[in-house]
Amino acid sequence: MQSMRVTFILPALTEATSPYWRPIKYSLFPPLGLATLAAFLGPDDEATVADEHVGPLPVDDTPDLVVIQVYITNAYRAYRIADGYRARGVFVALGGLHVTSLPDEAAPHADAVFLGPGEETFPQFLTDFRARAAKPVYRSTAGRTIERLPPIRRDLIQRRLYLVPNSIVVSRGCPQHCDFCYKDAFFQGGRSFYTQRVDDALAEIDRLPGRHLYFLDDHLLGDPRFSRALFDGMKGMQRLFQGAATVDSILRGNLIEHAADAGLRSLFVGFETLTPGNLRRSQKRQNLGRDYRAVTARLHSLGIMINGSFVFGMDDDDEDVFKRTVDWAVENGITTATFHIMTPYPGTGLHTRMSGEGRITSRNWDLYDTRHVVFRPARLGETALKDGYDWAYREFYRWSSIADASFTHGTLKHRLKHFAYAAGWKKFEPLWDVVIRMRQLRAMTPILEGVLSRVSSPRKKGSDPGQTPLRCLLGPQRDDGVDFEGPPGRHVAGQQRDAEQQQRDAGERPRIRGADAEQEGGERARGRERPGEADRDPHHRQHESLTHHG
Repeated sequence: MQSMRVTFILPALTEATSPYWRPIKYSLFPPLGLATLAAFLGPDDEATVADEHVGPLPVDDTPDLVVIQVYITNAYRAYRIADGYRARGVFVALGGLHVTSLPDEAAPHADAVFLGPGEETFPQFLTDFRARAAKPVYRSTAGRTIERLPPIRRDLIQRRLYLVPNSIVVSRGCPQHCDFCYKDAFFQGGRSFYTQRVDDALAEIDRLPGRHLYFLDDHLLGDPRFSRALFDGMKGMQRLFQGAATVDSILRGNLIEHAADAGLRSLFVGFETLTPGNLRRSQKRQNLGRDYRAVTARLHSLGIMINGSFVFGMDDDDEDVFKRTVDWAVENGITTATFHIMTPYPGTGLHTRMSGEGRITSRNWDLYDTRHVVFRPARLGETALKDGYDWAYREFYRWSSIADASFTHGTLKHRLKHFAYAAGWKKFEPLWDVVIRMRQLRAMTPILEGVLSRVSSPRKKGSDPGQTPLRCLLGPQRDDGVDFEGPPGRHVAGQQRDAEQQQRDAGERPRIRGADAEQEGGERARGRERPGEADRDPHHRQHESLTHHG
């Protein structure tokens, strides 16, 4: 078999390559999807992984094959890079979420496009390519699995350029079907959620140096049987890890306790909205009837910090949504918050609905970053939505807001941990910029591990771990379950399992506070950028790939 040279490329946004400012969120995680594909190459092949977020791309090389990962806000840049290589006679393959959503747009810039996850199709492509018989389209459908994959080519990743080089993915997709999410389009035609074998996942973890891990999975608790076995296997490894999960999975059973015992210290949670009508319209049914304060209380009691995700611009949002959301997040001790402007990504149910209503105002993909308004909101002006989004970030990350949120915790150590993590992320961005330019991110890992060290509240002796601890910050009890009219910090909660069952019996009324609970008539336009985890964008992670939509 003749050897070949292959370059795998993750193009970057303009702001990620600026000589004046380098946001830390673009230096968080290496492109695991590309390193996964590189593992399918032969032992004599030469591979390079080029991540433009952390370094310049080669400009005049001529490998045998170039594979480019495309997400929506780097699409134009990806097409320019692809066109340049093709002009030099290099074979170019494009894949990722955006290519899967708009294959006709991507095809003129590629010799081959990959639709859906690539674990099954990429090996066949390599066989065809070596035989000079590559097809123009490779579509993933049946037979999807990530069992017994070859080990990720982590030797191709420059660890020192990332704050979190120990990122890992042990599943693909998500069991939920929210209408703002790319996932359904990406996994169309086959399984939309599946996991590794537990022993393979544990072996990959064991290969990673240090203590800290970051699970980039969309839903780490999505398969309870797999997750429980994974966490049981991780006990004793002395790991500290972060991940993402849904509201309902946190409240169900005691799986979250198993995660905490295994080392979970920070969790991305998609609250998205405090308004029931918005949840129904976006098909985010896993949040309906759920007690949001019980979620925060349970995580706090286990010493797990919360990165809460919230979306503005849903159809029931009006001008008070920004203050209500920030107030709720601060009062409930949310450590970091990721705010998004709802964005109708191509291929999603949200895009289909808004396009049919004539509400999409821009198809400039550079603006589809959840920071710009690209549609006509139902109850807000476009300027009011953008201004409210900007205000929410400023207000939540004011020094006084960080302090107020910190003081919702019951111990001094927990308060200090919250304050250090939130302030370190948002208040010291100039310092992060210096560290990035000096290529010293690796020196920050011990600090991160120190902040993530365990802080938990003592459980009542003999209590069921599936119950919400008595010290949780919940509102007063009433006959129909848990109410949140009262201020946090003064009341106790009943049994979590009983409260959850009462909520199911009562219907789809979310357990949220004050006026929010009354707005029955009244999400994330998702996507992992998951941009970084304290700024994790559920709409378009920069780590989406041919193999994993993120």
